[in-house]
Amino acid sequence: MKHKRLGKSPIYVSDICMGTMTFGTQADEKMSLRILDQSVDAGINFIDTAENYPVPPDVKWVGRTEEIVGRWLKTKDRDAIILATKVCGPSHGWVTASQRAGMTAMDRHNITRAIEASLKRLGTDYIDLYQTHWPDHGTGYDETMEILDELVLAGKVRVIGCSNESSWGLMKSLEASSRLGAARYQTIQNNFSLNNRRFEDELAQVCRHEGVSLIPYSPLAGGVLSGKYQNGQTPHGARFSRYIEMGGRQAVMSQRFVNEKSLASTERFMAIAAEAEMSVVTLATAWSKQHDFVASTIVGVSHENQLPEIFAASDLVLDDSVMKAINKVTREILYPMG
Repeated sequence: MKHKRLGKSPIYVSDICMGTMTFGTQADEKMSLRILDQSVDAGINFIDTAENYPVPPDVKWVGRTEEIVGRWLKTKDRDAIILATKVCGPSHGWVTASQRAGMTAMDRHNITRAIEASLKRLGTDYIDLYQTHWPDHGTGYDETMEILDELVLAGKVRVIGCSNESSWGLMKSLEASSRLGAARYQTIQNNFSLNNRRFEDELAQVCRHEGVSLIPYSPLAGGVLSGKYQNGQTPHGARFSRYIEMGGRQAVMSQRFVNEKSLASTERFMAIAAEAEMSVVTLATAWSKQHDFVASTIVGVSHENQLPEIFAASDLVLDDSVMKAINKVTREILYPMG
């Protein structure tokens, strides 16, 4: 397992990160612990969670994922694990957080309450990478960056990052940090996959020039790139099968991930993987890692039997012919996820 630096920070992480958003819903605690143990055995030292997990967000189980990770962490050498978690963004837009009665924001009050609760659930006195889960452009970046800087100075957080951020927001935050002499975002965690390459349009250039690392989530496009939704299939228990049944925001999200264009591109990526004698899961994971602006690719599973195809990408470098075939699909099926 290769290791890369997070932004300009002193922290190096495995280039595959284990995400935990299924822990406590799709994966029960016993399965979650097995997934974490096998990840460490495979060389992964980077674990990502959030105060709003597991998904879909619900007050009945909010915080359960951090609690599971915290119990697992007690069995490990804390210094050997790079632990990331997130504070909820504002709840007056697309996402309503299950924390703090849905009254979340990126102000001093919310961030202070969030970090204390996460530290308690995780059973640790510091977070290696603390991230804003989604931006709060209305609050303004000065207050957000100031309180995050105070957490770094207090030793509760080592470095900070953002998630689901725009080019404008990332640059505004970096400007605020520079002007205030405060800690800066070292990472950005955004959606990035073979089916969603929008990050390359602008944000990749921001990362390159500003020394910020992408730690992409959903490299399998929410599981779509595994092929399990091909030919109209809606597998029982699968994420978007459940989301379609739930309706509302979840159903809208499922349409973005599972649609005619995304299924067409997935079919072609599956053919490329077969020609290269690997699974499409391995192909998609390796492709995500093979970018200069990516530090670590966040993967997620609900069962341990999904791990081998991911781990197979650990030391894999896709050759030029495979990369050219992938880029041809991208050119011919533009923006499958809109």
